[in-house]
Amino acid sequence: MKINLITVGGKMPAWVKEGTKEYQKRLPRNFEFIVTEIALARRSKANANIEKLCVQEGKALLNAVSGGQYKVALDVKGKVFSTKELANKFGKLMESGRDISLLAGGPDGLSDECLESADEIWSLSALTMPHTLVRIVVAEQVYRVWSFLTGHPYHRE
Repeated sequence: MKINLITVGGKMPAWVKEGTKEYQKRLPRNFEFIVTEIALARRSKANANIEKLCVQEGKALLNAVSGGQYKVALDVKGKVFSTKELANKFGKLMESGRDISLLAGGPDGLSDECLESADEIWSLSALTMPHTLVRIVVAEQVYRVWSFLTGHPYHRE
């Protein structure tokens, strides 16, 4: 199974790259976590139409999704899962043979098109998080889900 976090933004601090890589290297090849970066639409006073920029970023996010992948929009208004519930969701997707694309929007969130085309909308938290933390939280949760599914002692319940 491949889990692809498709996220708007780049130029992450070294600690984010290192943290993400740490969780990636812990995962086996059959449970691969990938981060795909989409360029942030350039914002300036001249092009301050946030909705238009969000639509532009949304199209780029959706273009990065491979055919047949299960699309999940990450949005504060989405469904919140416990670790066990999330692991069960991933387990069912693994059984179906589908890979997952997790869509994380830019500073202004996801476009309506991303939200409408998603198979599901999940929330990481009711809190608003910066992109740096979203990457680390998702990487850690993917590793935690794998550990839960395989009986690895990392996850304690």
